[in-house]
Amino acid sequence: MSTLLTEPFTIQEITPLRHDVARHASASGLAGARLEDFVLAVHEGIVNAVEHGGGHGHLKMWSADGLLQVEIVDHGPGIPPDYLNGHGQPSDTAFTGRGIYLIRRFCDGVDLRTGPAGTTVRITMRLPRHAPRHASPMKRVRVAANGNHRHAGHFTA
Repeated sequence: MSTLLTEPFTIQEITPLRHDVARHASASGLAGARLEDFVLAVHEGIVNAVEHGGGHGHLKMWSADGLLQVEIVDHGPGIPPDYLNGHGQPSDTAFTGRGIYLIRRFCDGVDLRTGPAGTTVRITMRLPRHAPRHASPMKRVRVAANGNHRHAGHFTA
């Protein structure tokens, strides 16, 4: 196992952490749409921890046995069953509920463990057997977190 990144975070670290995840994922061999999908899924996990898990969390990223994995831990109240069990796409008018859906949709594997003492999200992506010579850069994505959450804010990734 090769640990690539281990970092505590709050809302202030979301953008730099997203860039670090993208850099390590690219260096590990992810490119193009798979790189973008992985980084977006990790970003959603981080944002969920900040917005719903107490305003902070911890991220660990590693590679082993042809897999790239990220674990995001928070100490919030846990994920409500309706969000945890929902595997379908949220309605177009839903204000929340897209984070877990996107994480599940964009990655090869997701393990969610949650309870009243917090949540652990493990996101897994298979690495290509041979890393591309010129990994394509990730596109710049503008993301906004809004709503009536005390940790809501705007940031660019």
